[in-house]
Amino acid sequence: MGKSRRKFLKQLVGVSSAAGLSGTGVLSHAAVSKAKIQDIRLSNNRGYVRLVFDLDQSVQHSIFSLHGPERVVLDLKNTDIPAGMIDMIQASSLIRGIRSGIQNGHDLRVVFDLHEKMSPRSFLLAPSGDAGHRLVLDLYDAETNNESVVEKAKAKKELRDVIIAIDAGHGGKDPGAIGRNGTKEKTITLQIAKKLEKVINGQRGMKAILTRSDDRFLHLRERIAKARKNDADMMISLHADSFPDPRARGSSVFALSVDGASSEMARLLADKENSADMLFGDISLAVDDQMVKEVLFDLSLTGTVQSSLDIGDEVLKQIGSVNRVHKKKVQQAGFAVLKAPNIPSVLLETAFLSNPREEKNLRSSAHQQKIAKAIGRGVSSYFQRKAPPGTWLSEAVTEYKVKPGDNLSVIAEKFNTSVNDLRSRNALQSNNLDAGQVLKIPVS
Repeated sequence: MGKSRRKFLKQLVGVSSAAGLSGTGVLSHAAVSKAKIQDIRLSNNRGYVRLVFDLDQSVQHSIFSLHGPERVVLDLKNTDIPAGMIDMIQASSLIRGIRSGIQNGHDLRVVFDLHEKMSPRSFLLAPSGDAGHRLVLDLYDAETNNESVVEKAKAKKELRDVIIAIDAGHGGKDPGAIGRNGTKEKTITLQIAKKLEKVINGQRGMKAILTRSDDRFLHLRERIAKARKNDADMMISLHADSFPDPRARGSSVFALSVDGASSEMARLLADKENSADMLFGDISLAVDDQMVKEVLFDLSLTGTVQSSLDIGDEVLKQIGSVNRVHKKKVQQAGFAVLKAPNIPSVLLETAFLSNPREEKNLRSSAHQQKIAKAIGRGVSSYFQRKAPPGTWLSEAVTEYKVKPGDNLSVIAEKFNTSVNDLRSRNALQSNNLDAGQVLKIPVS
């Protein structure tokens, strides 16, 4: 039995050797199954075009450039492509046309005819999640050499976060309102502020700073100074109201008014909040002429107030999903803490501590978290539309129109980004997408 097996193996080796000598190329390619291109995706980005080849297995490949006319050639070893797939790829502002052919009977060559000189780069991606093997080819314009790629990467890193100043109202010797069960406003506002800080910092492109992180008293102008020192793009002051009638309930959002209060309640509330600190003074604009100073101050406040109202609307919409809204529109009054020039600011009365049910809710950590998430959604929605220039939230590589059957994972994979970054950049509250919806693809 053993001799017969050894004899058979020797014969098999002899056959294999003979076959290898007589037809080396045929055997080597027959022994290795051909890779198949399953799909090709093209995206136009700022300064470059990206093509992603979806494959059923990894491939060996090479790229090189030809001139007169300008072309980039991609060679894929032992690879097949379905007939007509190349023809389905549309040309772009950088690519004049794409064609393909078979080399040596088994290798695939893809030629990109270009409008101008371009610099090619390629890399392979291993299977990940629902995605299989991929070959990524980037074609950069002539000005995008290796040095400029590095500079662009540095520039991306230098995009700053949107800064949100979170002001926990009252503190220290100023307890604020006190509920029937002894709940102090200064304690509730700080607890919500810390939860909101985590919500904000959990979203890429935004960073939260607290005007106070412990139980201390701060003058109103010190709160503003803290926001200005950190170059805040927005300030939100958290409070919890009280009223003689315990039936009063609901949340309200306030912005600054330079023309008087929008309601008697807003005026009374502003007077109450401002009375906690009588030391608030004018903010110097470093301009000598008093008339110029007043004009600049008015212009600054006009734009700031409008932005504050816009932010307030977004926050109010989201708060309504957590608590009853006391006033359906953003109210206005002369709150001292909202008088920071060039920093849009809103004051949120989360609920009434004088109402037993709302006092109980405000003491609940779970309810505080709901409030924090609602505020975070409102802030995110605003800055998705109006992020300051130079911030990560203001930048996008390109835009993508959602197709039927798309989901965030597929789109993130297509553009080499993450689902979380897609959600942050587009202020998405869920993974649900609508066909035709336009997404901004974030800078990676």
